[in-house]
Amino acid sequence: MTQQRGGKGAGAVLGTATVATGLVAGVWFAYVCSVMPALARSDDRVYVEVMRNINDVIQNPVFFTPFFGATILTAVAAWQHRATRARAWTIAAFVLSVAVFLVTSAANVPLNDALAAAADPTAARAAFETPWVAWNLVRAVLTTAGLACLLRALAVRK
Repeated sequence: MTQQRGGKGAGAVLGTATVATGLVAGVWFAYVCSVMPALARSDDRVYVEVMRNINDVIQNPVFFTPFFGATILTAVAAWQHRATRARAWTIAAFVLSVAVFLVTSAANVPLNDALAAAADPTAARAAFETPWVAWNLVRAVLTTAGLACLLRALAVRK
């Protein structure tokens, strides 16, 4: 029975990966449904100032732990469940988690960096807002799909 479930501690790793992924999905979802629509109501100076502040304060262990931990723990869970019915679901979740990391690194972070370096708030916002919102929506969808895969993995490993 242990082999079928992924080995000792595999359920805890899978469960922790699921929680971490859920936390990250919640962050992206909060931006989609509240933060960015609220900021859209602001003038350019306020918009840029608030986004710069958010981009500064989000770089902390409370955010980084689930953000990086989700991918690492999902990779471990995929390895632990390689011979179980949860295998395909954990691998899919890992691929989705890597995709979120790549989107963040290739799209959102460079946009954040450009916003931080810009001098003119109107030009900065014009270059930032539409692509950042779109790429964040991609992250929200990918992370939510990864969460669904991990939940399914938890369900089928029983």
